[in-house]
Amino acid sequence: VQLQASGGGSVQAGGSLRLSCTASGSGFSILRLAWYRQAPGKQRELVASITTGGSTVYADSVKGRFTISGDNAKNTVYLQMNSLKPEDAATYYCDLIAAPDGRRYWGQGTQVTVSS
Repeated sequence: VQLQASGGGSVQAGGSLRLSCTASGSGFSILRLAWYRQAPGKQRELVASITTGGSTVYADSVKGRFTISGDNAKNTVYLQMNSLKPEDAATYYCDLIAAPDGRRYWGQGTQVTVSS
């Protein structure tokens, strides 16, 4: 399984970005897709996750500003990020938990920079 993330970039505070991550490969199905982020000197943290059934979880820090969505037919997860803050700046990673064995896969990361 390979994950290809895209959509990062540099924006001013208050701006928006949309991240995408597409899973490819064979012999797997998706249990959950998620976005994590890691800022320099900080631990990687969960931003948002979505199951194939559509259940979502958000970090408190992004609730009301970020929206995670998925396209099961395309094996793609999106993260719409609005009202970006400088503290949202990080490398964002997509993460997949696959069936049937629960194995975990990570994308390569995409950089988000937010200037004040």
